Amino acid sequence: MTMPRRTILGLTAVAGATALLGSAAPALAATAPTQTFPLGVREFAWSRAGRSLTTRIFYPAASGTPGGNPVRDAPIADGPFPVVEWSHGLGGNPESYGPHIRPLAAAGFIVPAPVFSTTTTGTPGNIQDVYNGNQSKDVSEVLTRTLALGAEGSCDAFEGRMDTTLGVGVAGHSLGGMTTHGLLTAWPDSRITAAIPYACVDMGNPTGEVNANVLFVHGDQDPICQYSLARQAHAELPAPKAFMTHTGQGHDEYIWNGPTYDQTVAVSLDWMRWSLYGDTAAKARLASDASGGGIVWEAELDR
Repeated sequence: MTMPRRTILGLTAVAGATALLGSAAPALAATAPTQTFPLGVREFAWSRAGRSLTTRIFYPAASGTPGGNPVRDAPIADGPFPVVEWSHGLGGNPESYGPHIRPLAAAGFIVPAPVFSTTTTGTPGNIQDVYNGNQSKDVSEVLTRTLALGAEGSCDAFEGRMDTTLGVGVAGHSLGGMTTHGLLTAWPDSRITAAIPYACVDMGNPTGEVNANVLFVHGDQDPICQYSLARQAHAELPAPKAFMTHTGQGHDEYIWNGPTYDQTVAVSLDWMRWSLYGDTAAKARLASDASGGGIVWEAELDR
């Protein structure tokens, strides 16, 4: 199925977007956690405008075995930790994208992962909810609800455990990648400062309301989401940005367990460590993370 490009002019940024983030701060050199955390998961039955938004939040746990399954309602580690939302593709769910969600949480990120009610079923006709902006708006709602859990006075287990000094991150694959790109363009959310759209197409023109470090990841033989449309989306955005091309690969080999899966995870983690922790050593590792396996790495990392 060929994904057409939709050019939709941006709407206003999310109301009160900065309220839960605090004042803007410069990107200071810092170090992301070096340990691998055990995992916890909590589930929330949220909604927006009558749309179900069941969301599972994966996070670093205070105890347990690193590499094990997420433990439901486990106590969260001390933190604080940045937030990176993850959007699944058509027919997917948070568990099917565990190969990327789990490494993020284990590396020291809080990862809210919504189950999109119309695209988790795998019915192609439901992709309209991506093109009309519903899924991008859903993600903004999930971010708002998640950040509220970490806010002072929330009386929640996440209170004080979220680090939003440098903003928040978003990522997603296929329809989830398109949802992610929509948050940078047609339905902008100014809280976002780091994004990774995997296998996306161009969802619209940048409005200047979002200032994010954006990493595109794509196979140049993708039969579903045209590589050329991701290149167009990349070209339209200002730096900092990068493009990781998996040569000879299709729509999702590098997402699951293909020959360059390890490089995809390494680059993704260091992109978020740099963008949301301010870890300059992670930034310096990006090119080496992306080496091997026929990968082409292109980067403009300075504003």
